[in-house]
Amino acid sequence: MGYTSEMEFDGERLARRGAVIVTINYRLNTFGFLAHPEITAEAPDTPTNFGLLDQRAGIEWVKRNIAAFGGDPDNITIGGQSAGGGSVMHHLTAPKNEGLFNNAVVLSGIFASVYTNQRIPGSGKTLPQVEEEGVKFFDFLGVSSLEEARQLDGETLRLKTLEYGAYWGPVIDQHYVMGDPFQHFIDNKRLKVPVMLGHTSDEFYSVPDVSSMEEFEAMAKERFGSDAEEFIELCKSESGSLEEVKQKASFRTIEYAIRIVGQAQSNNGAHTPLYYYTFDPDIPGSDDPGTFHSSDLWFFFETLAKASRPFVGKHYDLARQMSNYLVHFISNGNPNGVDSNGEDMPEWEPYTSEAPSGMVFGDKAEYVKEKPDTLMQFLINNYFKNEKETL
Repeated sequence: MGYTSEMEFDGERLARRGAVIVTINYRLNTFGFLAHPEITAEAPDTPTNFGLLDQRAGIEWVKRNIAAFGGDPDNITIGGQSAGGGSVMHHLTAPKNEGLFNNAVVLSGIFASVYTNQRIPGSGKTLPQVEEEGVKFFDFLGVSSLEEARQLDGETLRLKTLEYGAYWGPVIDQHYVMGDPFQHFIDNKRLKVPVMLGHTSDEFYSVPDVSSMEEFEAMAKERFGSDAEEFIELCKSESGSLEEVKQKASFRTIEYAIRIVGQAQSNNGAHTPLYYYTFDPDIPGSDDPGTFHSSDLWFFFETLAKASRPFVGKHYDLARQMSNYLVHFISNGNPNGVDSNGEDMPEWEPYTSEAPSGMVFGDKAEYVKEKPDTLMQFLINNYFKNEKETL
């Protein structure tokens, strides 16, 4: 899943609007992010993160060659969704990329959670940790050196990776990946380019992993300390149902991350615009799918006609608007502009702590000036309170 020739990534509709669209393949897992002491010794400046370096090579290719395709090498936007959005976060926080691109789009690619046992994708392992795992993997392969490992064909290595149960992702190597990109964003240690970022309304909810009210209250006290009673009151159920309490305590991990980043940027006095969106239309189908992960891609690329779902006129209108916003952002670092009929589309304002609002892509595109709900605001306040106390 996610290969660049999937039909929803067809760039024709964006190209019709004047953008030049380039998609990049890159190495994954063992091929893209394995580390081993022998590899480090061989290439100490590029010891791992080959998948990210493949992407960077693609951006450099665009920089060198895109003028021949009618593009502007001095106005490059990088973008990705899901794992691709996570890749964009890494490129945004790599100092070596200074001057390589001008804008960035992160679709469903920035995460943060509160509760324990919540798996959040991203980098966290250091180069020595992954090198150690690489040594174990070589032992599993039955090879004793990098030279022997390179004699294995790719398919054998792929199958052995699956058998081993390995997953290698971005590594903190202090060469290209300097640390957790989410934390770097908060600390304003990133390239100062405009960013469009958001999520679908039904993806990646974080829910407390508890099986009783006693466990819930203990979790609250451990996580929120002196603010635990306020949190418990916010999640209180009139019926006393644990499931209702857990439902009230659930939140969208991507929304939480974006709002923290937006708040931190205001606190740091950074003025680089962030444009926040929520994708929340009615997705048709007998399975009643909701706005599932990746459902927004059909709309941003305006490829609804290639999908099997029974989309109707309002969906095509929304897709047209979303594609317009995307291409305006690619062109100018600002999503605002005119629709195909020459009329101005709804104004999309940057996200700030004073105006923590964003564009809602529902039945139509609408900029909604609403502050976060009570639970989300509590979580944001608690995050920065803890950060301040830590400092």
